[in-house]
Amino acid sequence: MGFNCGIVGLPNVGKSTLFNALTSTQAAEAANYPFCTIEPNTGRVGVPDARLERLAALAKSAKVIPTQLEFVDIAGLVRGASKGEGLGNQFLATIREVDAVLHVLRCFEGEVTHVEGSVDPVRDAETIETELMLADLESLERRAVTLTKKGRGGDKEAKALLALVDKVKALLDDGKPARLFVPDADEARLFQELQLLSAKPVLFVCNVGEDEAAAGNAQSERVAQMAAAQGARSVVICAAIEAEIAQLTDPDEKAGFLESLGLAEPGLARVIREGYALLGLLTFFTVGPKEARAWTVRRGATAPEAAGVIHTDFQRGFIKAETIDYRSYIDLGGEAAAKEAGKMRQEGKDYVVADGDIFHFRFNV
Repeated sequence: MGFNCGIVGLPNVGKSTLFNALTSTQAAEAANYPFCTIEPNTGRVGVPDARLERLAALAKSAKVIPTQLEFVDIAGLVRGASKGEGLGNQFLATIREVDAVLHVLRCFEGEVTHVEGSVDPVRDAETIETELMLADLESLERRAVTLTKKGRGGDKEAKALLALVDKVKALLDDGKPARLFVPDADEARLFQELQLLSAKPVLFVCNVGEDEAAAGNAQSERVAQMAAAQGARSVVICAAIEAEIAQLTDPDEKAGFLESLGLAEPGLARVIREGYALLGLLTFFTVGPKEARAWTVRRGATAPEAAGVIHTDFQRGFIKAETIDYRSYIDLGGEAAAKEAGKMRQEGKDYVVADGDIFHFRFNV
């Protein structure tokens, strides 16, 4: 089960530097000119979760395997991308394929050329948002033509979808992204079928200067206010610092470097966790002497669906899930003590997974 976040932004805002730090590679070339990233770069990173280390310590697990999240570095968009400016068509197509968007905004001054000539992250956010909305409007207008013809022929679903298209178009025409549209129960499935770019959940990533990584600055505060007004979230990082941290292999050296900057953890840890939450995901664990491992499911998943993440046979032959909640496992000192205290539950096919559940799946195929 793969989930991914596309990293977008105008050219030269720090997207590729952020991606390189995320994946601890130089897979994406960082350069001081637009379109240095031509093909989307993809990397998978472990999701930081202190719970996994604690579980592994109690179980004396030989291996610790975090769950992962995929990031896609998408080349910089420019004004006019919806009409094919720059490499707009290619980039918009790539955004369509990701589950959520990490929108990197430049909140630092410096010598690196800004494509718009000045630093204004709110303007930059609006530029990209506008391009996504314009692309969506074009898509809906084409679809409306087809749906109108089908509706005249008596196609009831086409009529229902056309009514929805008209509602969403009105929102976009008002300058509001499609993610602000709240479909009713009957519209939810049809809305998903529209595959609108501006409907994707967004996290604004404020890239600040090195001396502003801990507290942010006036520009990142403007972004936070903008995000709050949209019901979105934002996070502050310094991509240059994150790139330095990514090169440090000694844990003590890394901790000392973070402390010198007034940071409790790398900013990337917050980015990854926020991206994970943005996608509506939660984590469950399997724990034993061989390995402690974190797994990902969408919120609302049932126990058989969680079992299927590990192996399709587990879901196909699901019998039950032996379950301990994380807090009980830790407080009581491990599986044996939790079981003895009556904290191991037998859950069936209708059980909805809770974040932090520790499972043993019983199955028969």
